[in-house]
Amino acid sequence: MTLLMAATPLVMQGCQLPFQDAAFVLEWHVLGMFLPSFFTGTLIQRFGVIAVLLAGGVINLLCLLIAWSGVSLAHFWGSLLLLGIGWNFLYIGGTTLLASTYLPEEKGKAQGLNELLVYSAQMFASFAAGWLAARGGWQSLQAIALPVIILSLLATLWLQRVQQATPLSNFAEPPRSL
Repeated sequence: MTLLMAATPLVMQGCQLPFQDAAFVLEWHVLGMFLPSFFTGTLIQRFGVIAVLLAGGVINLLCLLIAWSGVSLAHFWGSLLLLGIGWNFLYIGGTTLLASTYLPEEKGKAQGLNELLVYSAQMFASFAAGWLAARGGWQSLQAIALPVIILSLLATLWLQRVQQATPLSNFAEPPRSL
């Protein structure tokens, strides 16, 4: 998400779109990131964390499809809005899933390690975004994001299969120590 988000204003400027358009696109992107939080938890409770993770991955694929189809204001707006919504579903779904994997006494370390990994990846993507956009263009950023999204979808489908193979384990309770 950070790779595409950070590069968008630079790419829009390169496409001769005014700064106000970039601000508009990022405003809607931020709304897409945080507004769904009011109901993402309810969606997880109703449909399950796997369904929300899969929806987030599919929404991110739609984001790439729109971004690949052009570089007009509408393309940037639509793709970044969907990127924000997809990120919301994946981030909240992933955090919900993480919370079901550790014992209460491991909470601080598990959440701390998760935050370190997430924000380190975001830092790297943020630094790389401008360079990659300048070297390869907007389309290359989509090509880099595509395998990451596909990998996350495949991992989620694998988890769904594991859950179905072990019906007693719904990943809602942390593992018990022996």
